[in-house]
Amino acid sequence: MKKVVSIVTILMSAFAFAQITPQDSITFNPQQQINSAQRILSGNYGKSVTVGAYGETTYNQPEGDNGELDVQRLVLLFGYRFNDKAQFVTEIELEHVDEIFVEQAFVNYSVGDNVSLRGGLMLVPMGIVNEYHEPTTFNGVERPAMDNAIVPTTWREIGVGVTGRLSEASIGYQAYVFNGFKSTVNADGEITGFLKGSDGLRGGRQKAIKSTIDSPTLSTKIEYYGLPGLRLGLSGYFGKTQAADDIEEIDGANIGISMVGLDARYAYKRFAARGQFVYASLSDTEAYNTLTNRDLGSALMGYYAEVSYNLLPQNNEQRLFAFTRYENYDTHADTAGAPVRNDAYNRTDITSGLSYHIAPGVVLKGDYQFKSNAMENSDVNNQLNFGIGVWF
Repeated sequence: MKKVVSIVTILMSAFAFAQITPQDSITFNPQQQINSAQRILSGNYGKSVTVGAYGETTYNQPEGDNGELDVQRLVLLFGYRFNDKAQFVTEIELEHVDEIFVEQAFVNYSVGDNVSLRGGLMLVPMGIVNEYHEPTTFNGVERPAMDNAIVPTTWREIGVGVTGRLSEASIGYQAYVFNGFKSTVNADGEITGFLKGSDGLRGGRQKAIKSTIDSPTLSTKIEYYGLPGLRLGLSGYFGKTQAADDIEEIDGANIGISMVGLDARYAYKRFAARGQFVYASLSDTEAYNTLTNRDLGSALMGYYAEVSYNLLPQNNEQRLFAFTRYENYDTHADTAGAPVRNDAYNRTDITSGLSYHIAPGVVLKGDYQFKSNAMENSDVNNQLNFGIGVWF
């Protein structure tokens, strides 16, 4: 705990000597929405050091169980401009008060007006929430569940790549080479697997913690902005997992991953909608499960659709969105070999609630979630949620 307090003290001291980024006034326009890193890169206006932050405090009350209060995360953002072309961006995340992670840390080098090279720890561009997960950018106290079980948010790895925009075609693009998921490790002569049926690839995220790599992976995204109020995205991720050197040649130590995602955001006056679909095909899972005694599926699939409406006048600085989101996510969309498809992993959530933006960068949230799965006579607790989110 002393370590956390010391780091927070140092970081907060920096706020006194750095200029804070200006508030983004276009958060609700899908075509112009930016995330924290993009705000740091574009919002320094001649300053050398730029500072920002986002965070959320939540209350979750499952039916029949005790509720939980939690400072889910506090993320401190720092940027430095070396010159007109080279900048550095980092995010330091404190989760649940007692865990500290580096969420991003990369150098951005502008080689032209609409082209930049990047290298370091970066977000994998898959879907919406993995890149845009600041609490004021999405409805609901909790992020969509499929973005935890399928994508899996927050998914970041070390890599290099290029990002830019073809303005005349209204197209944005990203392409990166990353290290992959960690699949297996030899622990005292016993091979342990990090990937499993309930949450798919989530346990294999390396998060830049002494990441191992034996074969790079490719991640790409193309977005289209050509129609008013509409933003469309097509994502792809292709490669193999990474096993420790001493076992990487063993049959089943690695699996292949081909993941594609489609996403859409639309806004017109007080109405907004968004949707997402992600499908991942995993190869060699039969050998992997035999080696590790796991139940990893050979296909993962998830989707959601959400509609919202601002109940306040359009010219009001405050916004009160009523929303409903339907999502289905299945980490056993298919299996290979011994594991039988587990219907408990085929889950459906219906979330309805309110997001009250009391000022630019401050949101109060409340919602109720109806949860179920495809298992016969399943008994899944519904959940009531409240939260406070900030971003500046």
